[in-house]
Amino acid sequence: MNSVTEYENRSDNAILKEKYGTINYNEEIDIYTLTNAASAQVRITNFGAIVQSLLVPDRYNNFADIVLGFDTLPEYLNDDSFFGAIVGRFGNRIEKGKFHLHGIEYNLTLNEAKNHLHGGHKGFCKKVWQAEPFACKKGPALKLTCYSPHLEEGYPGNVKIKVVYTLTDANELMIDYTATTDRTTIINPTHHSYFNLSGDPATSILNHKLSIDADMYTPIDSENIPLGVMIPVENTPLDFRKSMKIGTRISGIGERNYWPGGYDHNLVLNNFNGYVRKVASLCDPGTGRCMELFTDQPGLQFYSGNLLNSNIVGKKGVCYLPRSGLCLEAQHFPNSPNIKLFPSVTLKPGETYRQTTIYKFTTL
Repeated sequence: MNSVTEYENRSDNAILKEKYGTINYNEEIDIYTLTNAASAQVRITNFGAIVQSLLVPDRYNNFADIVLGFDTLPEYLNDDSFFGAIVGRFGNRIEKGKFHLHGIEYNLTLNEAKNHLHGGHKGFCKKVWQAEPFACKKGPALKLTCYSPHLEEGYPGNVKIKVVYTLTDANELMIDYTATTDRTTIINPTHHSYFNLSGDPATSILNHKLSIDADMYTPIDSENIPLGVMIPVENTPLDFRKSMKIGTRISGIGERNYWPGGYDHNLVLNNFNGYVRKVASLCDPGTGRCMELFTDQPGLQFYSGNLLNSNIVGKKGVCYLPRSGLCLEAQHFPNSPNIKLFPSVTLKPGETYRQTTIYKFTTL
């Protein structure tokens, strides 16, 4: 069962396709609802490969939406918070939007003051992807592909990227990425959902308990650009090696070498060897919802929703405020193209970029 038609007509409604709106001369945008055998549900649109909603149970088997976002397509068109999207070509920041390959300097779009962030003005998150539902043994899945032409946003190479979302029957949201290029380039996509496991974005995430398997982090300057070194998390607010409430030490983020206003830091994950391993856990004591994060990436950006504000009106008319949600973005390190110490993000012709990241949902 590999065709859209077969899946749309399934009697168990494992995948449903609906029209979500139109843009750019009536270019159709669709939204797909994936429901697994445990009744968990994710809605994904082919605009930006965005996870629009994600329903998982609490300890009493009550289902609620645990990601922030919007009800309608026009709100996503104007969004600059990257709610639920696949971002790139390069997720996170590149200093002054500049990097060199083979002696050539490339200048990227500057979309965060004088720096480049999350792929620029029209990165993966603003593209219309080609979508194809398909069957797999683990649960309903959706394959999304898009094309980024040479020098789009300043990046070299014609790049094709494929992302497969699978909602497994074990209540995992699995994200598999592959990408190819016709000339040497850089690539570092990531997923940008804002999570609030309480299911109520009016409730702060400061009482969520977080653990991250990282002994080191990359300190940053006042513009959130890494200083080019890795230092221990020990005796800093970034030490989440033992599970701790997010609000416990968040006030210490204003100290030297930390970004004031909350967490927005890249942690250097332990045991990076190219294989998927568990790197983080997040739990909401109130509802008992927990999320385990598995990835094959070397870094994890922890963002505590510092720039959310009452001007952002989300789903069901709820105003999003700082700490309404948090992001855990599996990635290579920010500004990697300009720092030799950091793992390479270079992709060459004939090579295939690959990433697997899994968000697994359980209860206490």
